[in-house]
Amino acid sequence: MSASFGVPSYLKHPEQVDELALFHDNWAVPSIALPSFEAAIPGGSFTPPGDRANAKVPIPRNAQRTNWINRGQVSRACENCRDQKAKCSGQRPVCHRCQDAGVVCSYGDRKKENMAKQLNDLTSQVDTLESLLRDIYPRLDVLSSQLVDQTLKEIRSRTPLPQSNPAVPNLPTLLPSHTWQVNPSLSFTDASLRSPFGTAEYTDEDYNRDDKVQAMGFVGEHSEMAWLYRLKRDLDQDSFPPIEETPGRPAISSVNYFQDDSDLLLPDAIDLTHWPPQHLADNLVDAYFYAVHPAFPIFGKVTFLHQYRSFYSNPNLRPGKRWLALLNLVFAIATRYAVLTDQLQPDQDDHQTFFARAWSLSIGKVALLDHPDLQQVQVEGLAAFYLLSIGQVNRSWRIIGIAIRSAVTMGLNLRSESESVPQFSKEIRYRLWWALFMLDTVLCEMTGRPLSMREIFYTTPLPAPFQEEDFRDDRVVQLITRQEIRGAFVTSLLPNSTLTPLQDGVSRKHPPQLGFSQRKREIRTPQALVESQTPSLTPNTSLYFLYAVDLAHLLRETINILYAPRATRLSRREIETAISTFNDRADDWLSHLPAEFNFATPNTNVAQPFTQQSASLAFRFYATKLIITQPSLRLCQSSTEPRSPGATCDDMATICVQTACQMLDLLPESADTYWLYSIAPWWCVLHNIMQSTTILLVELFTRTHLGTAKATSLIQRVQKATRWLNEMSAKDPSSQRAWSVCTDILSRHGLKFWP
Repeated sequence: MSASFGVPSYLKHPEQVDELALFHDNWAVPSIALPSFEAAIPGGSFTPPGDRANAKVPIPRNAQRTNWINRGQVSRACENCRDQKAKCSGQRPVCHRCQDAGVVCSYGDRKKENMAKQLNDLTSQVDTLESLLRDIYPRLDVLSSQLVDQTLKEIRSRTPLPQSNPAVPNLPTLLPSHTWQVNPSLSFTDASLRSPFGTAEYTDEDYNRDDKVQAMGFVGEHSEMAWLYRLKRDLDQDSFPPIEETPGRPAISSVNYFQDDSDLLLPDAIDLTHWPPQHLADNLVDAYFYAVHPAFPIFGKVTFLHQYRSFYSNPNLRPGKRWLALLNLVFAIATRYAVLTDQLQPDQDDHQTFFARAWSLSIGKVALLDHPDLQQVQVEGLAAFYLLSIGQVNRSWRIIGIAIRSAVTMGLNLRSESESVPQFSKEIRYRLWWALFMLDTVLCEMTGRPLSMREIFYTTPLPAPFQEEDFRDDRVVQLITRQEIRGAFVTSLLPNSTLTPLQDGVSRKHPPQLGFSQRKREIRTPQALVESQTPSLTPNTSLYFLYAVDLAHLLRETINILYAPRATRLSRREIETAISTFNDRADDWLSHLPAEFNFATPNTNVAQPFTQQSASLAFRFYATKLIITQPSLRLCQSSTEPRSPGATCDDMATICVQTACQMLDLLPESADTYWLYSIAPWWCVLHNIMQSTTILLVELFTRTHLGTAKATSLIQRVQKATRWLNEMSAKDPSSQRAWSVCTDILSRHGLKFWP
């Protein structure tokens, strides 16, 4: 017998002890529930806990004999047995040891399963946090939003998620890889997070950088130039190899087709006493009242013609400088129009000479220093119109702002109750205000810039739908001087969803509301009284001007809701609701047009003396519809969420493309510039053509498959637009630039659509 007699073998070499052997030895079962430590260690002596490091505490045994049989090692032990380091039977749902002890038995997850569960929980938390970030991001200030952008970029660059891991679901992408942006100076990340369709609250472009940028200025989202530039940039980047932009050249200026970077050639020495012969002057004045005055009644026709005839018939008459400037601006605008319509040769009393004379008389040296009067407001308004007609859009936008400030200084934004001003003069002043209103709307639409006036600050009555010659008729005077009857009468002519009379009877647009709830008309004046006091109304150019002003109200409200920086705080659903609501209101406006002006359903039985006014309303209507619906193209492009057929943004995107086609369908198939400048709104028809062409190009290159009927239809209309631009280029340098921009994009990226 060896020297280690009496010591069990498993105590000789503890490093070789099998854990299961401790349970296989024949232990003496004590007769008490809690045995002493000596009895718990067979063949050994008791050592106090303080004298031995890491002493094991024996597990108390059940006094009762178990009736279960050992099945060997189990794959998983319950939590109780694992904590006590006891043999577990592995039975489910309760092991034998826990059943004998009467305790709750539970089996925990394995380590791998536990890690997978934690990963799924973390993934779900990331989904929730990204969804929350998507909702609150538009409400953050600039610094906070930039911090979020930087943090997200750093996280994604450090910890890219695997693309093919079945245990990790794909996280929602907060930063789409191909997103349309509202401003060329913004990055994809900035634009995609600023708004569901790209409207931004800031810009990182330096508009004082050089002459090119200064001449162009800021271009906002509802300008077709912003959309055209994004399309060109994205197509160039997606091409192989990518087409680089010209170094040192402002990017968006590559699609600017206006003449802002061209200097105004004003002679230094100009004869202020030279006038065209009367026969030429008469033709120019007639051309002005035909081509401009119905759409922009900046001054009274009757009064001006009387003063004009007196001026030419009386050589000794010496009118003031401002009236002479007004006359020269009429000559300048009419000369520009006559050249476009082949009624004058370009070198016959050039329009720039007339404008230079008007500038010297009453604009260049006095506009910012002298206090304005009524004639000065008229001069500034006509100067803005002239600059618009020659493609100097940026300068025109600045001058119209000055004109509006002068008008507000004169109180033209408020209804006049002065007893010293005749009612005839009040109506002329009201029309002057609405002419500036219309010109400001056109320039805002073309440049994408904010409106220069807010509706909450003017109470000027809507223009009366009567000819100027009728303002001396007793029944007309009685109607237009009684505000209650006037407001109810004008409101009855317009759609229910656009105008509401105030308590004083003045018809006004209701302010835009984010809820887009339409208020119904409440005509407080009895209808019988209105009808008894209303003279017979036949269609005339003044009625046309009233409908044009009403449509401009709708366009301005659309811009304020969908394109102002606060639109970044609207949800996708609110945007879609706004688009749908404004589109319905536009259709409602069209349904209320008189038959003489209704371009959608022309009445062959009715004579068409208002062809020019009908065409002007048609272009303005389709332009308004494009402004309303074009954000839906961005919503459809940027959305990664699945949509059911017939979703609002899809329907509105379809309407947007259809509207662009309808606008180009207004043009004859054969390009005829005489028809265009004689019938269409010649001062902005180039903008209208480019507006619709841009939408078709976006649809063609981003949402159209080759070889489809849709592609064929879009190609035919784009070709038609380029034919018209080419024909217009012979007389208009802006049209020449627009044609070059379109053909450049088509030559680079459109060859795939042609066989």
